[in-house]
Amino acid sequence: MREMRDTLRATFGRVLGLQNRRREFRRGALDWIPEFESKILGNKRGISVYLPPGYAERPEVRYPVLYMQDGQNLFEPQRAFVPGQHWRLAEAADEAINERTASPMIVVGVDHAGPARIDEYTPTRDAKRKAGGKADAYGRMLIEELKPLIDARYRTIATDTAIGGSSLGGLVALHLGLQRPDAFRAIAALSPSVWWDDRAILREVDTFSGPRPRIWLDIGGREGAEALRDVRALRDRLRTHGWSDDRLRYFEDRRGDHSERAWARRARMMLEFLFPPS
Repeated sequence: MREMRDTLRATFGRVLGLQNRRREFRRGALDWIPEFESKILGNKRGISVYLPPGYAERPEVRYPVLYMQDGQNLFEPQRAFVPGQHWRLAEAADEAINERTASPMIVVGVDHAGPARIDEYTPTRDAKRKAGGKADAYGRMLIEELKPLIDARYRTIATDTAIGGSSLGGLVALHLGLQRPDAFRAIAALSPSVWWDDRAILREVDTFSGPRPRIWLDIGGREGAEALRDVRALRDRLRTHGWSDDRLRYFEDRRGDHSERAWARRARMMLEFLFPPS
């Protein structure tokens, strides 16, 4: 009888231990490449890498990758454009992965290059502003220089890659995702700068042909009437050119302004759409 009690106690202990482990909130980890040098662009920048919960414990598992622009604003409050206001992207990913509303992913935060940001994040030269037009070179840096390094250093699924960003970072993500659907199977464009060069991105959608990447597209209700009009026009143009509801997710945040704090509120939804649970 005593042996039976001991056996039952041990069995219940294992069950309760398993339940407690399932309830445990596991966090991902951040890695850092401090000075990534690009020969294509002739400059250096920092790269931050979010590794999902369980990455170190499961060496047999490989992960899709999201390349995000303006890496300074994603993970670390002290480096954000407005100190203390960052995307909390690691926290958003941890929550979605732990609650199984998104598949685990690696997120690569690519720092902008300071004064070079406006040129690198824009696909055309804007004659009015006398700036822009280096997005294709920036895309070559991502695809030909950075991605091979990330694929070699981390356990990635090399063919499962997405690109994202906000504002001008959202614009360059859209441009590169449309230009290189072979390299990027999904796009996240949060409050993209559709206005650049008389809305040149709309003309790019008009001439697009090829496999349609999944697109997360959003805008804040407090970003102004012109921004709302432009992003709605982009949404409508994408639908006209074949993006169905399962390939395009559009969201308007009524309270959202043009800030990291607003994008942080939408970060988890974006990750869940780009990396649905399997």
